[in-house]
Amino acid sequence: MDKNTAEKEIEKLSNEIEEHNYKYYVLSQPTISDYEFDKLLDRLITLEKQYPELIKPDSPSQRVGGAITKEFGTVKHKYPMISLSNTYSIEELKDFDERVRKTVGDRYEYVCELKYDGVAISLIYEKGLLTQAVTRGDGIQGDDVTTNVKTISSVPLRIKGHDYPDEFEVRGEIFMPLKGFRKLNAEREEEGDEPFANPRNFASGTLKMQDSAEVARRKLDNVSYYLLGQKVHIDEHYECLMKIKQWGFKVSEYVKLVKNIEGVLNFVAKWETDRHKLPFEIDGIVIKVNSVSQQNVLGFTAKSPRWAVAFKYQPLQVETVLNSISYQVGRTGVITPVANLHPVLLAGTTVRRASLYNADNINKMDMRVGDTVYVEKGGEVIPKVTGVNIAKRPPHTHRIEFITVCPECHTKLVRSEGDARHVCPNHKNCPPQIKGRIEHFVGRKAMNIESMGSETIELLLKHNLIHDASDLYDLTAKQIEPLERMAEKSAANIIAGIEASKTTPFERVLFALGIIHVGETLAKKLARRFKSMDALMRADMDTLLGVSDVGKTIAGALIDYFKDEDNRRLIKKLENKGIRFAVSAEEMSGDTDILQGKSFVISGVFTGHSRDEMIDLIEKNGGKHVGSVSSKTSFIVAGENMGPAKLEKAKRLNIPVLSEEEFMRMINKK
Repeated sequence: MDKNTAEKEIEKLSNEIEEHNYKYYVLSQPTISDYEFDKLLDRLITLEKQYPELIKPDSPSQRVGGAITKEFGTVKHKYPMISLSNTYSIEELKDFDERVRKTVGDRYEYVCELKYDGVAISLIYEKGLLTQAVTRGDGIQGDDVTTNVKTISSVPLRIKGHDYPDEFEVRGEIFMPLKGFRKLNAEREEEGDEPFANPRNFASGTLKMQDSAEVARRKLDNVSYYLLGQKVHIDEHYECLMKIKQWGFKVSEYVKLVKNIEGVLNFVAKWETDRHKLPFEIDGIVIKVNSVSQQNVLGFTAKSPRWAVAFKYQPLQVETVLNSISYQVGRTGVITPVANLHPVLLAGTTVRRASLYNADNINKMDMRVGDTVYVEKGGEVIPKVTGVNIAKRPPHTHRIEFITVCPECHTKLVRSEGDARHVCPNHKNCPPQIKGRIEHFVGRKAMNIESMGSETIELLLKHNLIHDASDLYDLTAKQIEPLERMAEKSAANIIAGIEASKTTPFERVLFALGIIHVGETLAKKLARRFKSMDALMRADMDTLLGVSDVGKTIAGALIDYFKDEDNRRLIKKLENKGIRFAVSAEEMSGDTDILQGKSFVISGVFTGHSRDEMIDLIEKNGGKHVGSVSSKTSFIVAGENMGPAKLEKAKRLNIPVLSEEEFMRMINKK
């Protein structure tokens, strides 16, 4: 066979195989047997081996895998993958509906979807081809797992039809069907291997495997639920789902469009009982406002969309025996008691340990070693002990006495008045606190030092190469190479990652210090307000209280942190190593104090800016963005379809309402 003939047959086979994939995985209507399908695929692979230059990136042969991925690159999401707000309460669902009604009026619909329990994925297409698959990660950036995702048959490599934009993104959930999961675990147990804990963790671990051929063998599945793109002009979420189904994406067959909250409640009630009959695991129901225009009007909070909510079913509960209690020390010195349990199966996971939170929680339940306790999973994820079956208490048990000294460094624990936590005050010398602070410092959301994991930090501490975060910047490759599990390349990667971290922006450096109560968002606000570490360290209580989201507790924690000589010494050492403790001139370009002392509510849809861009403009010019209208609100910036409730309240309180153009003129005024 010559090359031209082979090219034509490869194209014919590729189209035929993908059509059968679509019928099988999307329509659930196979027209040929598995044997016949495998014969077609084998023929395609044989031809591509003869003419490797004819292999295309969207060839069905890519689903077989074989490529090895040593490192999964980090990719910033074009559209952040934010989380949904959760509720377990029917009353809160009704409250959600009331908020929607007050904002958009009486005419709206909901789309109800099953909340698949898997791994969120972003699929990016250009010119009809899958170009990238990225995990959710921290919502801002995730891992590039394109090679592995290409092996999943329900993910289209090439879009069907011709009516799709040049660029778009589809969000979905990668999961492991229960039948395949149970079969795999049965095989592992027969071979004497430890079974996998649950389908969700299995799917997550599989996506990060280096060998894509092994990923292909594990038969993951994907269901798509959201379409994004600048040139996507469809105003109904349900219509978007039907459109992407036409394009070749697998969409859940259980999606339902309902007219009102009663339809939502009926859907929730049905799946509370029927979910156990499904061939995959779900952990709740997702409810979305159908109209995209109304979604834009409803907008977002800092953490989640106002037009969607996830209803979580009450977790399952089991009984087991409390064998003992151990104690963990966190990076801030907080002691967490942990229940060591007789192993028990709960929601697909074998549970051996569960958090007990604090001494008050133990005393409240009158818990004793040997008791039969109730265990459930918060959100069906994190195991926790919720009570004691007193009727099954064995004789001669004793009340649990909480430890009085640190289990690691044996320092006497302290407990502040009004605080339920016991704390080890030896933050300078307590090993898990030192390790925890360094782990936090190097983390992705902080200094993002690649190749610097928990085991590496433990090695460096064990060999006395570091004592705090500043010592990282004195390390050399020659010091690291002789350590266990290290080599020339891994040592070089660590040093390169440490050096690269010197360009980390001030706001993330501030977060990396691990100051109690200072999370990512607050670190960003503090960096923007004070511009430098020197200015922040000089700030008094009143100045700190003037920052949005800073109350007396947080302000006190900041002042206490900067009073400590060890902390000041650490900051100075880091500064001497070249770490950035000020906002750069580039980051400050365009910043003004025009809006200093003024607070703004934004509402509606804007023509020239996104909601996030409007918030950024307010903060860059010294203003404060707030989510709700009150007598303290200075202005409302209103776009199209402003919420009627906010407008009415603004009129009642005589709060000026600015258009987008008026706001832009305000901040451009010299």
